[in-house]
Amino acid sequence: MQLSELTAITSVDGRYHSKTKQFGHIFSEYGLIRHRLLVELKWLIHLSQTEGIDEVKTMGPKDIDWVMAIFDNFTPAEAQKVKDIEATTNHDVKAVEYYIKNQLEAHPELSQIKEFVHFACTSEDINNLSYALMLKTARDTVFIPTIQGLIKQLSDMAMAYADMPMMAKTHGQPASPTTMGKELANVVFRLKYQLDQLAHITLFGKLNGAVGNFNAHYSAYPELDWPQISADFISDLGLEFHPFTTQIEPHDFVAELCHNMIRLNTIQLDLARDVWGYISNGYFTQKTVAGEIGSSTMPHKVNPIDFENAEGNLGLSNATLHHLAEKLPVSRWQRDLTDSTVLRALGTAFGHAAIAWAALAKGLNKLAINEAMLLHDLDHNWELLAEPIQTVMRRYGVANPYEKLKELTRGQRVDQAQMQAFIQGLDIPDEAKQRLLQMTPANYLGNAPEQAKRL
Repeated sequence: MQLSELTAITSVDGRYHSKTKQFGHIFSEYGLIRHRLLVELKWLIHLSQTEGIDEVKTMGPKDIDWVMAIFDNFTPAEAQKVKDIEATTNHDVKAVEYYIKNQLEAHPELSQIKEFVHFACTSEDINNLSYALMLKTARDTVFIPTIQGLIKQLSDMAMAYADMPMMAKTHGQPASPTTMGKELANVVFRLKYQLDQLAHITLFGKLNGAVGNFNAHYSAYPELDWPQISADFISDLGLEFHPFTTQIEPHDFVAELCHNMIRLNTIQLDLARDVWGYISNGYFTQKTVAGEIGSSTMPHKVNPIDFENAEGNLGLSNATLHHLAEKLPVSRWQRDLTDSTVLRALGTAFGHAAIAWAALAKGLNKLAINEAMLLHDLDHNWELLAEPIQTVMRRYGVANPYEKLKELTRGQRVDQAQMQAFIQGLDIPDEAKQRLLQMTPANYLGNAPEQAKRL
């Protein structure tokens, strides 16, 4: 059966392919081979520019362009040639090496240095740099722009609803009023903080041989400063040289990135659940889409499916990210292969996140504020003013203020007339009394509007 969106085993490459295809050139098998190819070619070029390695012809600009054209013209069809070689070698990185050597045969001069392809490298030297570059590309071109877009969307909503009063709920019970804009601003701040951390995670790389000591490098060229050569190469790739490793780069930065993504996902999951609840309460309505069906049996329904989709996929993403973060930094002695197969799940973890991010953005775009319902709830909960009234009573020395308001309001509804009658009977300055009489659940907002507008 031919692989397609209908026959794919996972929803990441099947049902939700349109949401995850942006990762196709990064985390797919083609993407991994392509990044391995890049590292191998760049290492060959770097060796040719390194003083003291006289056996490697110094490449000029035309030579470098010819070599990099191997990468620039690398298509999925070319990747299949690598897979065909792997069918014989049963070794994926060695297959890339042989593919490059085959390409160099077409260049009379460069073919003379083909044995310097993969020079002194263990497979992990190529793999760790490939995955680091994959993560760098995904972070800089997908993760950060996508979250920035969500932040902009939420910031615009926070500003639009900055003055929109809303009854808060703590422990699921009516609580001091806030504004819808302020509650969205809370999410914006959290996302901004985590996004800044994501942007500044150091992405490490290593190229130091079988157990991290440059053993093979020094055996061939003992007089060269291999740590510096390696550090310069890794820096040119846009990564940070890791000076202390076993055969593998320890993956601590990958765990750090996964943990950061978990926090970003969790903030969005928190938002999805809250908005779901606001829709259920009637604080938001959802714009209908022509042709859509909410329920197969109840025609009236407009379900909050985007927020449910986001919540489910954020959970799947976090579950995988948790395993990646906990497993990858652990390796028996100088090397075991458990990380190799686990790293291939990076695309799955980030794929589910991308599905969730798209669903959340779509859902937010369909929301419309229901001002009437927000004001209705506030007007039917005048007992919310028990807090400011007893606080003012404390200022002016009225005895047992909390207890008196508790007796008036706890577990029962109090309307405007009852609350204002209580205020009229207080022995407090007239100015304070008038201020309390002007207060309503809809204007008892503290500085919520100002906070929302400070974003």
